[in-house]
Amino acid sequence: MFFDGYGYHGTSFEQTYRCYPASFIDKAQIENGDKVIMPPSALDRLASLHIDYPMLFELRNAATERVSHCGVLEFIAEEGMIYMPYWMMENLLLQEGDFVRVKNVTLPKGTYVKLQPHTKDFLDISNPKAILETTLRNFSCLSTGDSIMVAYNNKKYYIDIIEAKPSHAISIIETDCEVDFAPPLDYKEPERPSAPVSTGKAPAEGQEPPEESEPKFNPFTGVGRRLDGKVLKTGSPPVSSSVPQDRRANASAGGTGTASSSSSHTAKAPTQGKLVFGSNANRTKDAPKDASKDAKAEPPKSDDPKFQAFSGKKYSLRG
Repeated sequence: MFFDGYGYHGTSFEQTYRCYPASFIDKAQIENGDKVIMPPSALDRLASLHIDYPMLFELRNAATERVSHCGVLEFIAEEGMIYMPYWMMENLLLQEGDFVRVKNVTLPKGTYVKLQPHTKDFLDISNPKAILETTLRNFSCLSTGDSIMVAYNNKKYYIDIIEAKPSHAISIIETDCEVDFAPPLDYKEPERPSAPVSTGKAPAEGQEPPEESEPKFNPFTGVGRRLDGKVLKTGSPPVSSSVPQDRRANASAGGTGTASSSSSHTAKAPTQGKLVFGSNANRTKDAPKDASKDAKAEPPKSDDPKFQAFSGKKYSLRG
């Protein structure tokens, strides 16, 4: 049987056409899928055969033995010509006007496919899974070794088909197919920083010595003090009393009785090794260590006489 000079023979469809990109027929939408445009005579021949639907075809470049698979979108091409996506021509290593062999085939439904993006940019998409699902709706089949094109946000992403099951070429129409991703071709694992090995040698000339680590915090490194005002082990001897000399003299000259016993108790120093809470203990703690020395070195000024306790007359309770 012959159609317009192009012969179709046998019980299957197989014919050679000259291929051209989709830009030659002003059908840019087929670039986003794997469907081709064939001549009307191909539809007449396919209609007379008992073939499985949807129609799937094998494309073969006899010069390079490259093979791919596709579906068909329309039968409106000129006789002897076929229009296909440009990325498909690149997979088959075809130029404009080269011959390509077209044969109808039946492919099993796919259950698994492994994809590998060419660049890491595809993984930077906010939702690459949704973009891939939307793109694959325009595809009829996938072949191992092909590189499909995914267009998104005015940018083209190329993805390799590196594995397919249950066959090297599968149909993805109305089927649940598991999709797996391999690392992109330009992906590099981050290098782990190696720990420096100390050799114990001094740094060579021109090399900076390693920075010293900051000192750790050491608690309780201050000076200890006693509550009774006495010095611990080392230091100047403790001051026995902070009461001035004239006050002690007046207190010692007092009579016998409650007043004289009270003044003599005030002049006494606190007992060693005990905690004394009172006015005398507070004065002993707050007074400086060199109080007795300062009292001897600096005489009282005549202009502003200091306050002297118990400087009045003394009375006895006995009368």
